[in-house]
Formats: sequence, C-alpha cells, structure tokens
Amino acid sequence: METYYSLCYLSALALLIAYVNSQVGSLQSTITITAASMVLSLLVILLGKTGLLADYPQLLEPIHSINFQNVLLHGMLGFLLFAGGLGINLKHLAAQGAEITVLALFSTVLSSFLVAGLLWLALPWIGLPLDFIYCLLFGALISPTDPIAVLAIVKKMQAPQQISIQVEGESLFNDGFGLVMFVSVFGIAFTHQELSGSAVAWLFFQDAGGGVIYGLALGLLANYLIKYTDDDSLELLISLAIPTAGFVFAEHISVSGPLAMVVAGIYIGNITRGKYFTEASKHSFDHLWHVLEEFLNNLLFLLIGLVLISFTFHIEDGWLALIAIPLVLLSRLLSVGLPYLGFVLVKSYNPMSVPILTWGGLRGGLALAMALSVPAGVMVLPGKNIDVREIIVVMTYAVVVFSILVQGSTIVPLINKAKQYE
Repeated sequence: METYYSLCYLSALALLIAYVNSQVGSLQSTITITAASMVLSLLVILLGKTGLLADYPQLLEPIHSINFQNVLLHGMLGFLLFAGGLGINLKHLAAQGAEITVLALFSTVLSSFLVAGLLWLALPWIGLPLDFIYCLLFGALISPTDPIAVLAIVKKMQAPQQISIQVEGESLFNDGFGLVMFVSVFGIAFTHQELSGSAVAWLFFQDAGGGVIYGLALGLLANYLIKYTDDDSLELLISLAIPTAGFVFAEHISVSGPLAMVVAGIYIGNITRGKYFTEASKHSFDHLWHVLEEFLNNLLFLLIGLVLISFTFHIEDGWLALIAIPLVLLSRLLSVGLPYLGFVLVKSYNPMSVPILTWGGLRGGLALAMALSVPAGVMVLPGKNIDVREIIVVMTYAVVVFSILVQGSTIVPLINKAKQYE
C-alpha cells in the first residue's frame, strides 16, 4: 500500500505543477513537470546533505518505495502505448511503411553499434574503461526513441504530416526491436549465455512478431465485442481491458506487450472507432483516453525527475554525462541520415526531415527503466565504488533529461522551418 499512497500524492503534485504551468507558463506540461521535479530533487538532496532537513531519510522513504521499472513497464506502459496507437492514422502509416521499417530496424541496430564503438573509445580518456559488451548494452537501450516522450512532446507540435508519421511510427515500433537487442546483449553480459544469430532471430520473431499478431488478435476480439453492443460504457470498459488484462497476458505468453498495445490501438482507433461508434460514444471514448494519457504522462515525467534522488554522485558522473549526450546525438544523426541517402533516390522529402528526426528522437522512461534493471556489483573503479550499473544509469539519465528538457523545448523552430517547405 505504501507504493499506492506515494503514487497518489505524486499524482497530485504532478497535477499541481501542470496547473501552475497552464496559468503562468508556455512550455509543454511534461517538460515543466520534469524540470520542476528535478529542481525539487536537487533541493531535497542539498538540504539533506547540509543537515538542514532533519527528516531527510524518512522523507525519501516514499520515493524509494516506488519501483520505477515495475510502475512503468508493468503499469503505465500498456495504457500509454495503446493511447498512442489510437491516434495513429493507418493510411498515413501505410504510406510511410518502408521508411518506418528501415528506421525502426536498421537505424536502431546501426545506432546501437555506433554508440557502443564511440563510447568504448571515449571512456578510457576519463579513466573509466568499459568492456565493449557493456558499451553495446548502453547502445541497445538508448538507441530506440521513446514513444511516450515523442507522443507527449513532439506530436503536439504539429509537424508536417510526412515527418510526423515517421517520427511517431518509428518511436512506436522500434522499442520492440530495441528491447530484443537489449535482452540479447544483457544475457551475454550478465548471464554469459551464448546467443547465436539464429537464437536472436527467433527471439525477435517470437517477441516482436508474436506481439504484432497478438495485438491484431486483441483488436479483432475487441472489435467483435464492440460491434454487438450499443452500451457506451461497455465499449469503454472493453477498451480498458486491452492495456490491462491484454497487456498482462502478453507477458505470460512471452510476446511483446508494447507492440501488441500499439497494434491493438491502431486497429481500434482506425477500424472499430469509425465503424461501430456513434458520435456520442466517439466523444466519450476520445475524452477518456485523452484524460488517461495526460494523467499518466504527468505522473511518469514527475517520476523521471525524482529518480535523481536515488543517485550516488561521483565526480566522474559529470564527465559521463558530457560524453554520452553528444555521442548519442551523433549516432542518431548518422543512423537516420544514412537511410535517407537511399530514400531520396525514390521519393522527395521535406529538407528538414533528418534534422527533425535527429533532434526529435527523444528518449524517456523506457530507456531509464532498462538502465535501472542492470545489476549492481560489476566494478569498474572499485576504489570509488563505481560499477557498470552506475555508469549506464548516469549516462542514460543524462541523455533522457537532455532530450526532454533541451531537445523537447527547442524543436519548435525546426518544425516551423519544415512547415515553410510544405
């Protein structure tokens, strides 16, 4: 119950920050909430370290009681991805299917290895040499763009349709493939499994392919049930069963729950909503999922800021952050730019496509949740108690915060420039 109580209070805090921002601010609420929660975290840490906060350990207990990975990966994620899928136009997605597939698969793999290679070369310069397998682990978790962050921030800025569909579609589908890569590299790094190419291919087919098939089955089942009812409330309850029971069952049958939610959301949003919902039920349905999405996004971005409280700081952490951010951005630029050299041979694109895909490829809670799942104890600098987990978590957090606060708040000029070419 302690976790539930903590989440209730934090939800109210997120709502308060969002309300104040709506009255006096101009930034996206998710950006403001992340910034405010980070400032609050730093203030609590500072007061605690200086002894001015007498109840410092007790104050942190509610935060420490929240398992960020479980709350996101086994709670919020299904709802947020299903809601994201509902807003995707299937015709526009199909028109950009080839580009999205290449970006979600090829670009994710290329970026993972680019990040790993550059990091492996750079870290010895600050006295933190890291085995290549751990560098690749970081590359695998940080390369997929985060659909929650992208949909919460970039989508609302109304980029040109072609670019918008590519950014949204890539973010919704590449996390499934990125997760397979992360699991594969994680197994090699920490359980010493010998994974062959065929084993990785089968894992991808089972997880990603199975997730797509299962998500389509969920959409068809919900479509059938909604078709034969005129009860608006029952229609809403059926949709709620998808990211709850449907998401949980995906884990039991070892398929990708995130991909299943995206596919089911796209099916319900494009097929079921148009054929079997009345205008009144459409309004109720859209309003419900908009409110749920806003509520969970606000809470998630607050938690991202508060994760800072759990860190143990070393001077090397600052160098890790300064190295990770440009390396990830450079790898993103190359992994997106290279496919576009081929794309432009067969189709014309907005000149701002690559800059927006690079700067708008945000990272968020998913990358942070994967980083926090790395086990502690594999030492890199035993004398300072710096292990692989700390290095990966610090770099991930730096990239996530930079992408939300800096990239998310400065992408508007790029989008406005892209609109001039329409």
